[in-house]
Amino acid sequence: MNKQKNVQQEVDSERKKEHVSVLERIRRRTGLLVGIVGLALVIFILESLLGSGASIFGGNEMAYIGSIGGKKIERNEFLSRYEMQLNNYRQRNQGREADDATKTQAIESIWQQYIIDLVMKPQFDEIGINVGEDELYETVVVNPVQTIVQNLTDPNTGKVNEQFSRPDGTLDPVKWRQAVQNVTGDNEMAVRNMEEQVKNSRYFEKFRALVKNGLYVTKAEAQQKHSEERGSAALNYVIKKFDSVSDSTIQISESDIKNYYSSNSFRYTNPEASRSLEYVVFDVMPSAEDLAALEKEARRIASEFKGLTVGEDSSYIAQESENGSINIQNFTKKTMIVRDSSIYTSAPGTVFGPYNEGAYFKVYKLQAVNSVADSSRIRHILVGTTDPQSKQPIRSVQQAKKEADSVLVLLKEKKVSFDSLVTSYSNDMGSRTNGGDYGWFDEAAGFVAPFKYAGLMGTKGNLSVVETEFGYHIIEVLDVSKTRHTSYKVAQIFKAIQPSDETNQSVFGIANQFAGENNTGELFNKAVADKKLTKRLAENLRDGDYQMPGLDGVKEIVKWAYTANKGEVNIFTLQNRHVVAHLSAIKNKGVLPIEDVKEEVTTKAIQQKKAEIFMKEFESKAAGSKSVEDVASKLGLDVKRAENVMYQQRMVEGLGQDNIFVGTAFGVKTGAISKVTVGENGVFVLAVSKLDKGEELKDLAQKQRELEATITGRTDYEIFNALKEMSDIEFHKSRID
Repeated sequence: MNKQKNVQQEVDSERKKEHVSVLERIRRRTGLLVGIVGLALVIFILESLLGSGASIFGGNEMAYIGSIGGKKIERNEFLSRYEMQLNNYRQRNQGREADDATKTQAIESIWQQYIIDLVMKPQFDEIGINVGEDELYETVVVNPVQTIVQNLTDPNTGKVNEQFSRPDGTLDPVKWRQAVQNVTGDNEMAVRNMEEQVKNSRYFEKFRALVKNGLYVTKAEAQQKHSEERGSAALNYVIKKFDSVSDSTIQISESDIKNYYSSNSFRYTNPEASRSLEYVVFDVMPSAEDLAALEKEARRIASEFKGLTVGEDSSYIAQESENGSINIQNFTKKTMIVRDSSIYTSAPGTVFGPYNEGAYFKVYKLQAVNSVADSSRIRHILVGTTDPQSKQPIRSVQQAKKEADSVLVLLKEKKVSFDSLVTSYSNDMGSRTNGGDYGWFDEAAGFVAPFKYAGLMGTKGNLSVVETEFGYHIIEVLDVSKTRHTSYKVAQIFKAIQPSDETNQSVFGIANQFAGENNTGELFNKAVADKKLTKRLAENLRDGDYQMPGLDGVKEIVKWAYTANKGEVNIFTLQNRHVVAHLSAIKNKGVLPIEDVKEEVTTKAIQQKKAEIFMKEFESKAAGSKSVEDVASKLGLDVKRAENVMYQQRMVEGLGQDNIFVGTAFGVKTGAISKVTVGENGVFVLAVSKLDKGEELKDLAQKQRELEATITGRTDYEIFNALKEMSDIEFHKSRID
C-alpha cells in the first residue's frame, strides 16, 4: 500500500511538471501564429467527448465521495468536475439541463478517470511504460488518430467541421495544426483534454500489448483442452445422496456452524455494498370530488374555447393546456382522435368535449377543413436563426424574416436562381446536395407541419415564405399529386386528472401515521399483514440506483438506505404516491458477517455433517471392496450406470451437475475403483468402464491460436478488474447530490 502511495506521489509530481503539456511543444514546432480558432473548436471537442462517454477530466466521511487504494476522493473535488461536465452539456445544448441518463454517464466517466489515474497509471509507471513527446505530437497533430478526427466531426453530417476540413469534409492536417498552435482559454482546455485522451489510449494500448504478448498456450495445453472438449466416459457408481436424509435428523451445534463459516468465509465475500428494503406504497388517486371539480373546470374551458377565433386559439391553448403545450394537428378519417363522428360534418369552430380519457380531460376544436394533396414535392431555402453545426445564434427571428422576404421577391422577379441560393445561402446543409429538393412526401411525413402543408396545400409553381422552429423557409412547390383527400385541423386542450392537495394531504396523513406507529421491522411486517397491504421488496440496491420495483426516481430513498441503520423505517413522497420503507438488510463490501448468511451456512454445515457420517459409513461397511457392486451390496444402495458423461458439460444422468464427480471420473484409470469421495450431491464411489479422450489433435497450432485468442480477448476485463479488487475501491454515488 505504501509503495502504491509513493508511486502516486511521484506521478502527481511529474504531472505538475508536465502542465506545460505538448501544446507548448507543438507551438515551438509549428512556427508563427496564424489566427485564433473560434468557439466552435471547444464545442465540437466537448460534444464528442461527452457524447462518446469519454471523460474529459482526468475528518467527515460525507466529505468524501469514495476511496481508491486508501486514497480518499474529496466530494467537493468530484462535484467540481461533475459540474464542469454539466456546464459543457448546457453550453452545447443552449442551456438545456442534462437528463438522468446523461448525468449518470458523466458520473461514471469521471469515476473511471480516477481509477485510471490512481490504479492503472501507477502500474504503467512501475513497469516502465511511457508515451513520449514525439509520439504524442505525431498522434495528436501530424497524423491524428481516429479519436481526434471523431472529436472534430459533426455527428449530424458525418463531416469534419469546416474550420478544420478540406472541401470534401475530411480533416485538413494543416488547418488542424494551425488551430492547435493558436488555441487559448476554453479552447486550449479542450485540446488538452483531447491530448490526455490520446495519451491514455496509448498507455492502454502498450500495456495491453505487453500483457497479451506474454500470454501463450503450449502444445500440451492445446491437446489437453481438445481432449476435455471431446472427452467422454461410461461408468458405474454408487452414491448416498445428501437429500436421502432429512436435515431435521442431523444435530449440529453453534460451534459447528461457526467452524464451517470460519473455514469457508471466502465463499461469502460480497464484491459490492448493497441494501435491501421492504416497502409499501400509498397511491394518491383523485377522489370523486376531485374528478367533479376537474370536469367543471374542463367545461369552463370548452365554453370559453367556443368563443375564440383561430387567431386567438394558440395563446388560449398555451394558457389552459397542461405544461403550456400547444397541440394543433391535421387528421384524416383514418387517424382522427376525436370520438364524435359528427366532426366530419361540423363547421370549423365547433368544440367537442370535455372527454375523460384516463390521464386527462380533453377538449377539442375543429379549426379548419382542407382539401390536401395525397402527396407533394417541394424544394426550399432555409434562412435559419441558428448555425446547424455550432448551434450558435446567427441571426434574430426578425432579421431572418426580413431576409427571407427579400429573397422571395428576388426569386419571383427572377433576379437570382433558386439553385445557386440553395448551394451558397441556405442554412439547411442536408439539402444542399440535391438543390433543396426533398422529393415526394405525403401527410405522414415527419416534417414540421408548416413546412409539410406548404406543399400539400399548395399549387405547382407556388413560392412562399413559411416560419418553423428552424427559421424561415422559402418554399417552391415543384409538383402535387392529382388525387386529394380531406384533412381536419384539430386543436386540443388537455388537463391532467390529478388528485387535489387536500386528497394528497389526506393520503400522506395515513401513510405518515403508518410509518410512525410501525417504526421497527417487527411492527412494520405485523402491520402490513394485519392491514392486508401489499409489501414489495427491493433487494441488493446499489449505492446510486435510481429504480426500485414499480418505482422510478428513488434517489432519496436509496440515499437514506445508505445512511440509516438496519431496521429503521422512513416515509418518502414521490409523484402522487407516498412510500413507507423498512431497511431490512445491510450488506457491506467484503466478507459478510455470519448473522447475514446464517441460514445458508447452517445448511452447508448440516451437509458437511452428513458427509462425515456417510464417509464413516462407507469406510466401516465397505472397506476393502474391490468393485462398485460390492460397495453397493454392503451399504444397501443401488448401482447406477452413466453413459457418455462429457467432461466439458459436467452433467451426470440421474444426478445432475457435479463437478467433483465428473473430475473424479476423468482422473481414475479405466477398470479401477475410485476412493470414497464427497461430491456436490452426496458421497460416492465410481468405476470407469470406458474412457474416450478423443483423437489426438493433428493441427495443434490452430488450437493454440484459438485458445490464445480466447485468453487475450478477456485480458482487458480481467486485468482491469483484478487491479480494481487489489485497490480496495469504494464509490458512494448517493453522496453526489
